[in-house]
Amino acid sequence: MTVPATKYQENKSEEAKSAYFDLPALDVSVAFPQATPASIFPPSVSDYYKFDDLLTLEEQAVRNKVRECMEKEVAPIMAKYWEKAEFPFEVVPKLSALSIAGSTIKGYGCPGLSITASAIATAELARVDASCSTFILVHSCLAMLTIGLCGSEEQKQKYLPSLAKLQTIGCWGLTEPDYGSDASSLRTTARKVEGGWILEGQKRWIGNSTFADILVIFARNTATNQINGFILKKNVPGLQATKIENKIGLRMVQNGDILLKKVFVPDEDRLPGVNSFQDTSKVLAVSRVMVAWQPIGISMGVYDMCHRYLKERKQFGAPLAAFQLNQQKLVLMLGNIQAMLLVGWRLCKLYDSGKMTAGHASMGKSWISLKARETVSLGRELLGGNGILADFLVAKAFCDLEPIYTYEGTYDINTLVTGREITGIASFKPAALRNRSRL
Repeated sequence: MTVPATKYQENKSEEAKSAYFDLPALDVSVAFPQATPASIFPPSVSDYYKFDDLLTLEEQAVRNKVRECMEKEVAPIMAKYWEKAEFPFEVVPKLSALSIAGSTIKGYGCPGLSITASAIATAELARVDASCSTFILVHSCLAMLTIGLCGSEEQKQKYLPSLAKLQTIGCWGLTEPDYGSDASSLRTTARKVEGGWILEGQKRWIGNSTFADILVIFARNTATNQINGFILKKNVPGLQATKIENKIGLRMVQNGDILLKKVFVPDEDRLPGVNSFQDTSKVLAVSRVMVAWQPIGISMGVYDMCHRYLKERKQFGAPLAAFQLNQQKLVLMLGNIQAMLLVGWRLCKLYDSGKMTAGHASMGKSWISLKARETVSLGRELLGGNGILADFLVAKAFCDLEPIYTYEGTYDINTLVTGREITGIASFKPAALRNRSRL
């Protein structure tokens, strides 16, 4: 005979079930004690060919202070913020203390670093966390550098000092929903009115935009049909920035959609040095070099993590590092990093000497990001099941590399930039479209 459950018994059963399912996850160090998670970041062991010998004392000092900060302040919290897709504002004062914002700009409170020192800083940021690296890159090498290269003296004095201290944050709005690779065709307009300009349009994928104090926006002058640049302040009437949700990479970066509805910008905030799309190339030349160093840093971090993991993790009675296949993958990763470092370093030297071309920068970014993809994929294999957990860095790095492979020119577009330079033939548009435009 079946005895019907009482209400009391049902409630107790539900409570027990709820208590079972509501238990928090085990700390990864308890759940998997055989290997150290990335919150305790591994030592740097990827400089096999002594690249350090090529750096000046200043560049080594920049590397050391950025590395120490990222390992101590960011590594312990990055997986939590990445999982929540939130930006870690608590680390901004720590990043400010590094004095790297403004990178190569001289004066106005900026550090005036060499481009190599700036590149090294970018790599060291990305080695631990690519999102923090992108945050600084957008703020420093796009927003600040545009003001530094294309702004008036008054604009530089007004905006750069607080941006250099990260007391105010910048973003840079070029990409639009309809125009990514074809950015020169952008539709956002700037119409001259008494005392200033009215901006109308939309921007997409703009990093830092949801919390930026200063927005550098590019728009088409309705009178000249040329691209002009403008400095906007947050909360100006008609400006709206909303977060893009559901990203799988650079989850801590707050990419946004920007809507511009009759936004008034005073004359004093028009950038006098941006009078055509070509004027953006001065900024993009530097930023593309910096972006090329992000995959280098990501690859370094993944290698460091794999190197430690393979020594700690044991299977079949031996550390994973003792198996031939694993050693082969580790050596391939290490070789890729040596080549990437040297290409990135040479790119900086070409820039310093005034010999760097658009093709050089594009090939550097495209080739380095391609080799980084291979390197990080090998790291993903080496970590097995833990290769899909952000706790062990590699899965997070794997995802973070994907947007970097695409932004600042996709792999294909950057390849075509170099292809145009070495052949003299532009192939961005299908031949049929090019022929039709001549009719």
